[in-house]
Amino acid sequence: MGLVMDEFMKAAIDEARAGRAEGGIPIGAVLVHDGQILGQGHNRRVQMGSAIRHGETDALERAGRHPASVYQNSVMYTTLSPCSMCTGAILLYGIPKVVIGENKTFIGEEALLAERGVEVVVLNDQSCVQMMQDFIRDEPNLWNEDIGV
Repeated sequence: MGLVMDEFMKAAIDEARAGRAEGGIPIGAVLVHDGQILGQGHNRRVQMGSAIRHGETDALERAGRHPASVYQNSVMYTTLSPCSMCTGAILLYGIPKVVIGENKTFIGEEALLAERGVEVVVLNDQSCVQMMQDFIRDEPNLWNEDIGV
């Protein structure tokens, strides 16, 4: 299972790097069902002029519509701890597990996810931490805008 997890987190990290290369915020996510990526995305708030395109919501959008049973048997991989909006989407669709790259630079609603029965796994991946630390250092205003500060 470790190898599969690494493959999906690597895809999320690749998405985060793509977002940064586009001038956006380096957060990526991948929605996985039965060992297959349904949708992958990254924060596109800057690129799209969007209020809601975070990594997780972009991955969900790109996955398209699915029956509830698909979401209820999926895993969301995300490079950063999910904010309240993305947590709400995870809860709304009944996604039972979230694998988080890191929560050192930002801790979202992990307690709410756990309280609602979602399995939360934090990898403390150093590349995810470094990517966010570099971004927050280089773009503090953009970061504060993204988290609603």
